[in-house]
Amino acid sequence: MSTETRSGPGVGHPPPAGPRSRPPRATGLLVGASALVITVALSLAVGTEHIPPGDVWSALVSPGGSRFDGIVRELRLPRTLIGVTVGAALGLAGGVMQVLTRNPLADPGLLGVNAGASAAVVTAIGVLGITSFTGYLWFALAGAALAAVAVNALGGTRAATPVRLALAGTAVNAALFGYVNGLQLWDLSTLDSMRHWSVGTLDKRDPELLLTALPLIVAGALLAFALARPLGALSLGEDHARALGTSVRRTRVLSVVAITLLCGSATAVCGPIGFVGLMIPHAVRAFTGPDPRWMLPYCALFAPALMLLSDVVGRVVVPPSEIEVDIVTSFLGGLLFVQLVRRRKVAQL
Repeated sequence: MSTETRSGPGVGHPPPAGPRSRPPRATGLLVGASALVITVALSLAVGTEHIPPGDVWSALVSPGGSRFDGIVRELRLPRTLIGVTVGAALGLAGGVMQVLTRNPLADPGLLGVNAGASAAVVTAIGVLGITSFTGYLWFALAGAALAAVAVNALGGTRAATPVRLALAGTAVNAALFGYVNGLQLWDLSTLDSMRHWSVGTLDKRDPELLLTALPLIVAGALLAFALARPLGALSLGEDHARALGTSVRRTRVLSVVAITLLCGSATAVCGPIGFVGLMIPHAVRAFTGPDPRWMLPYCALFAPALMLLSDVVGRVVVPPSEIEVDIVTSFLGGLLFVQLVRRRKVAQL
């Protein structure tokens, strides 16, 4: 990751200009907020049946019995709110993971966190017979935490490199999804209950799921924002962080707690959705630099915008059918991943 060079006081050189200079960070926040508003409007208006903006507005503020009222209020509005919340959760989790590990490949899906949550949910339903969302939500959180710990242990906590963590995450992902598929084939009732977990989607999700998980997602987001300053110190190295008065151990533990709350809750609501936490931190870092105090707010705005845009694309590509949002984000993320591998020299094993 490149850093800006700045001329200090008394040095007879002007500050750098041209493509290296960044626009004001506050301007980027306004762009992110505008992008989120636009994608929310698209999510409410675009689909198998396109609804004019005026009818969308009427359905939201003053429903009068129009045939669009039910589509907007009962189908698309809950879907949009879930997309905004889950997208923000995954974007924040990816940002925290990349800063914490100083690893440009860190992502909740790539490092096995989403797979851990899914495996725990399948276990709760197929083995323990738990069918209520409030029941298996806690299993999703526990599975996400255990997967994060396992990947970091396999990758080497102190000697971890991007390649080592990516390989460890791939191994954990393969093992956990193999377990999920095996359990589903062994128990057909579990297969019927868990088919929608194989691919993450925003379609046909009960709004009650979001209301139940929302306090945990909010808690994880607040914790992530509160950790922005100590994470920034930790990104300079453990010795520098201690010199600045940051507790390295506490920052790491609380960061894992925030990631677990965000990823576990999001996966419990929508199933595993990959690459959102990988793409957005990379994209916004061009505006924010490595400072988490700016990068995390950017992630909270641009990640849900990407989630909703991917969902809208999935609705209109093959009408009248739909492509699940995880397939769209995985396609986009795969392209980004190939670009990263081609242009970056990652550390050797």
